Amino acid sequence: MQATIRSGKSVLLIRFAIVMLCLFLIHVSTVQAARIKDIAGIGGVRENQLIGYGLVVGLMGTGDDVKNGFTKETIANMLSRQGMSMKDRSPKSKNIAAVMVTAQLPAFAKNGTRIDVTVSSIGDATSLQGGQLLMTPLRAGDGDVYAVAQGALVLGGFSAGGANASMTKNQTNVAIIANGASVEREVKFAFGQDKKFLINLFSPDFTTAVKLAAILGQTVKGVEAQAVDSGTVAVKLGPFFEGNMAEMISTVENIDVPVEHVAVVVMNEKTGTVVMGENVRISTIAVAHGNLSIQIKENLNVSQPLPFAPGPPAGSEPIKNKKDGTIVAPGGQTVVTKDTNITAQEEKKQLMVVPRGVTIQDVVTALNAIGVTPRDLITIIQTIKAAGALQADLRII
Repeated sequence: MQATIRSGKSVLLIRFAIVMLCLFLIHVSTVQAARIKDIAGIGGVRENQLIGYGLVVGLMGTGDDVKNGFTKETIANMLSRQGMSMKDRSPKSKNIAAVMVTAQLPAFAKNGTRIDVTVSSIGDATSLQGGQLLMTPLRAGDGDVYAVAQGALVLGGFSAGGANASMTKNQTNVAIIANGASVEREVKFAFGQDKKFLINLFSPDFTTAVKLAAILGQTVKGVEAQAVDSGTVAVKLGPFFEGNMAEMISTVENIDVPVEHVAVVVMNEKTGTVVMGENVRISTIAVAHGNLSIQIKENLNVSQPLPFAPGPPAGSEPIKNKKDGTIVAPGGQTVVTKDTNITAQEEKKQLMVVPRGVTIQDVVTALNAIGVTPRDLITIIQTIKAAGALQADLRII
């Protein structure tokens, strides 16, 4: 009977241990793992910046002053291309503004794809509200035109005023045009022809790169992965791979990988902000922090003479003691003296021992026990780093 009870207890303990181990593994995988697509990108698959110079028309007197500057020449060139001669003529309309147009060309964008553009004034226009962007070529870094933008502007704000008052909401010199540009040229990219690709980590780390390569080799069949450096993992498909490259990358992107981060403490002294990473460690150290304030006050004390006391002779002047500054009026006993009070106050902060922090919570709890403010915390962390007790990279912005 006792053996049966003991065996039943052993089974319960084993089941309990298995459940706790599963919960621990689930917790570790949930907290420490991230999808590859969230921490890395595929080599060569990226956006390209586009930029162009254009004109916005249709403004209600809030455009550039075209009497001087490049806006005048731009208007003249634009009208001359439309068959109108501007020789010996000076446009004076304030309904036009010179702008810079920028956009992001997505990877694998095809001819006819619509993309968003941002329009920003570069002259002295006060508002782009109600404006219309004329056809503007958008060029990449190689000088070729990859898209053409045109359309009505959307500001999300307004600007109005009179002779003595004005009101502005949000930014009125920057606007967007949703789907305002049409792609005219595709970016050539040989994707998947060599049956290999690179995975580039957003935050390079040797440990993360090695783990990523190992997990890929174990999870995906027919794939050889190798960590080239701290930020690159080379993936090569096997000779018998017959699938689609896009499907393979889709599978790879959704694999969870443990992510390692460098211990970093970022401090902004201008705003008093302190941000510490999860892996920040602090050795055992004694900390005492307090402020000393000294206050000096000087009061003037006046002693008046008794009633019916003889007054000072006509034309006499007060007598001043050169040593202590005491002023004595002649005749009567009116005396002016200075009373100086000096007080010194120092915060009574005891010398406290901050234990070795296993997690960021322990570090914060130990420092909060001293009662420090964010700005005091900045000074303390800098001093701890100087003492060699902070095992983290200290960055001040």
